[in-house]
Amino acid sequence: MELIKENKVEYKGLIEGLQQLEKFVGNTPLYPFNRLFQKKGVKIYAKLEWQQFGASVKSRPAFEIVKSAILAGELNRNKTLLDASSGNTGIAYASICGALGIPVTLCIPANASIERIRNLKSLGAELILTSQYESTDGAQNKAKEMVAANPDKYFYADQYGNDNNWKAHYNTTGPEIIEQLGDEKITHFMAGLGTTGTMRGTGTYLKEQDPNTQVIALHPDSAMHAIEGWKHMETALVPKIYNAEQADDNQEISTEESFALLKEIAQKEGLLIGPSGAANLAGAIRLANELEEGVIVTIIPDSADKYSEVYEQLFK
Repeated sequence: MELIKENKVEYKGLIEGLQQLEKFVGNTPLYPFNRLFQKKGVKIYAKLEWQQFGASVKSRPAFEIVKSAILAGELNRNKTLLDASSGNTGIAYASICGALGIPVTLCIPANASIERIRNLKSLGAELILTSQYESTDGAQNKAKEMVAANPDKYFYADQYGNDNNWKAHYNTTGPEIIEQLGDEKITHFMAGLGTTGTMRGTGTYLKEQDPNTQVIALHPDSAMHAIEGWKHMETALVPKIYNAEQADDNQEISTEESFALLKEIAQKEGLLIGPSGAANLAGAIRLANELEEGVIVTIIPDSADKYSEVYEQLFK
């Protein structure tokens, strides 16, 4: 616990900062989709994950990773948090660490959206742009090279292999869903796979509460997809935290299916969301049409704020 021994004042300040931030991470609304889908006996809900500090579902694991590293004495204001990200986790890191005074360096694919890069730079993160053709796999490899070359400078957060990723969802997302549903009983939980933390953590918690809850993993239908944040497991680096046996079922969603639903979600529900959220909802609607009764819960990871090019194409 080097940090505690060498600088108790700094450690205390970081702990106080974490306590203040924790109030604004998680606790997102559970939204009922009443116009997008209507069928007697079947309901679809989704957590609106951009409505928290850091503006995405990744705020939960980012906060837990940072918090655990500080408590373990592995991260402080004299050490740089380093990780690979497609954007949302990076923004969450930069927001959280910016509020704590901790420097952040991120390896991010060069084809990340203009909004993501702009936001990260605005938050003070140092960006290392990696090959657009290697997606986040290339970004991970670059981050590993950097920490191997300079281990004293960096704390490697490793969102794809850090158990605090999925534990954040086990400790917060799962319990929130149960509490917010009240007397209603969840029958199915669905989420797309990226780092896989949302699926593993939330699904594990929900299964512990009721083993009959069905956990369904959603996958892009090909390696050449454009659903931001999702991984095609057959061709990508598989996250260390991934538990393939957890899912009761696996379904594929196409980029076209996801993008086509964005406009309908906006005009029927008044929500401007990102493509990954639309992909989750596409899977939920497909399942809902097959059920006679049930309560389906999924996740909307972020809003439309980082997808201006997508929306310009939809509404041109």
